[in-house]
Parts: sequence; C-alpha cells; structure tokens
Amino acid sequence: MSTLVLALIAGAVVGLALGALGGGGSVLAVPALIYLLGFTPAAATTASLIIVTATSATALYTHATCGNVRWRTGALFAAAGIPPAMAAAALAARLPGQLLTAAFAAVAGLAALRMLRSPAPENEVRPVRPARAAGVGASLGAVTGFLGVGGGFLAVPALVAVLGLRMRAAVGTSLLVITVNSLAALTVRTGGAGPLDWAVVAPFTGAAILAAWDGKRLSAAIKGPALQRIFAVVLLSAAAFMLTDAIR
Repeated sequence: MSTLVLALIAGAVVGLALGALGGGGSVLAVPALIYLLGFTPAAATTASLIIVTATSATALYTHATCGNVRWRTGALFAAAGIPPAMAAAALAARLPGQLLTAAFAAVAGLAALRMLRSPAPENEVRPVRPARAAGVGASLGAVTGFLGVGGGFLAVPALVAVLGLRMRAAVGTSLLVITVNSLAALTVRTGGAGPLDWAVVAPFTGAAILAAWDGKRLSAAIKGPALQRIFAVVLLSAAAFMLTDAIR
C-alpha cells in the first residue's frame, strides 16, 4: 500500500476520533506516523501536533454550533495549560524517543482505565470550581508539551470524572483545550524535530479535517456512556501496543 493511501486512511481515523470523542487523535496519530509512515518519534510528535491542531479546531467549530462547548471551563483549562505545555515541550526535546514512547503509553493506559471505571454522567452536572479547573488544566498542559499530544485523551476523562461535565459537553470542551495546548507546544517544538515530510503530513491533515465532520455526526448518534467505553478501549489498545514496543 502506498504512503499516500496510508496517510489518508490514518488521517481519516484520527479525524473520526477527534470529531466523535473529543480526543484520541494524538494517541492514534503518533503510532501511525511512527509505525506506518516511518517517522522518528520526535518528528511524529511534532507532526501530530500540526495535524491535531488543525483537526481539533475544525471539530471544535462543529461542536460549538450544537452548544456542546463549555467555554468558561475550557478557557480556564487552556489558559492554565499554556505555560506548562511550553516548558514541558522544551524538556521533552532533550529526552530519548524510547522514554517518551513509554511515558506516552503509560499515561494513555491510566486514562483509559479510569474512564472504564468511571461512568459518564448524563443528567446532573456539578458546578465547576475555577481553581480545580485551572489546576487540572495546568497538569494537562504539561502532558501535552511533554508527550507531544493534544491532551484530549486526558482532558475528556478529567472533564467527566473531576469536573462532572456530561460526556457530550466534555467532548466539545476538550477540543478547545486541545487546540490551544497543541498550538502552545507546537511553538516550542517547531524546528526541533528537523524537516517534516509534508507529502505525508498534508494529506494526513486534510483527511483528518474532513473526517472530523463525520465524527461529529457519529457522536450525535451514540450515547455518552457508549462513547466513553469506545474511547477507553481504543486508548488501552494503543497504549498496550506502544508500551510493548518501547520496552522490547
């Protein structure tokens, strides 16, 4: 199968994940870029931030038009995450790729297990405490910068389990956090991974953006708890594969 076709298929899967689940794009994009398209871990994380920033911004628009974005909560998350994202991105540039891959897999696995244990609330929503939102947002920003991911695979469970948002609102709000955190980390990482193969990155990004619209429609057709379980299983599978590869 040609590189272009692989990039288009992988991009479509990433776009569907971001549009439907509000996260999971990076956790799928990074291994796809490394194992299917031959990127180094450093180049893959940088390319992933480009892909996820563009795609999450598109998906954010589609969710915002349906009222699924909690702007105040998302703004607190995003603003608190910008300085840690930039600092962690600078630190990650000095660490070996194998260590980053193992850390990526471990964090994704823990997030997946937490979501499997914590059912998504579909009725009452707890009031959001600004200090708690800012604290969790700072932690997510650090993870975004360090691992080169958008952070949605952690933002969604945090918004659901810690702040009490309904799953659909968590999905939409996480896209705001992903967009801002990814941009912040990308400003630090740009140029650090060397030249990127835009013949791969461009079609990957284009396919992801188009698929994000279909992902939004998919999220409207599936109940919140089912979305949460799908998200968790995808994360757990990707984490197991990457951890196995990192420790071999």
